[in-house]
Amino acid sequence: MAKKIALIFTFILVFAAGFYFLDNQFGIAAAQADSNVEGNSSSFDRYVENLAFGPGEKFYFDIGYGFINAGQATIEVADLIEYAERPCYHIVSIANSNKFFSSFFKVEDRVESIVDGLGIFSWHFEKHVREGGYRADRLYKFDQPNNLVYYGEDTIEVAPFVQDALSVLYYIRTQDLKIGETYFIENFTDGKKYPLEVMVHRRETIKVKAGKFDCLVVEPLFLTSGVFKHEGKLTVWLTDDRLKMPVLMKSKVLVGSISAELTDYELGEIIEF
Repeated sequence: MAKKIALIFTFILVFAAGFYFLDNQFGIAAAQADSNVEGNSSSFDRYVENLAFGPGEKFYFDIGYGFINAGQATIEVADLIEYAERPCYHIVSIANSNKFFSSFFKVEDRVESIVDGLGIFSWHFEKHVREGGYRADRLYKFDQPNNLVYYGEDTIEVAPFVQDALSVLYYIRTQDLKIGETYFIENFTDGKKYPLEVMVHRRETIKVKAGKFDCLVVEPLFLTSGVFKHEGKLTVWLTDDRLKMPVLMKSKVLVGSISAELTDYELGEIIEF
């Protein structure tokens, strides 16, 4: 059961793509101070209107397996920074097991992403995993003007405006989601390119610890065989308004389900560029 609950810690940190374990150690401070990516504003003709999130936004979640509370997680737009000579959002997510769960399986995970403020795509991603006796770190940088990603010693071609495993959530939140529609998003996760399909199923009103919300029920799926074969179906409830806040995330497993439930939130400042 410990390993099953650990999955949700990683899942809440990186939305749908957190089922992969990692290696290689880096730091975001160094990435900001010594970025080898040069921005070129003329290379980008995409502008994504963002009325959903901004600096100061923070979500608080309880993580559980059935009725068992395993710990807490946060996702926040920590700051508005300059990266690659462009305004960007620094997004940070942290998950920690509670005292009871830590007594037999301690979790301390952290994920960071730098997301372009104009086009809502990724420039930089890193994840630091501390789960039980497992320790791993991974970082990759995106050269968006040239459609490349630098991953360890590899340089990989990617699609224009590719997303990382955390930025994809924020991009989806900017979209005008329609019931019955399917949205396709190019994603790069842990050394591989994964086209992501997001299906919008229905409207549903749900009550969580943070309150009662009218929601859109969406299902993200990677268009590759076997990605979710052990983890089961993933369902996400986003508020049915301009904010599209993640209220509940649930993944069915062999017995029961693993969930991340919103307990509190702070709204951010919407920035006009």
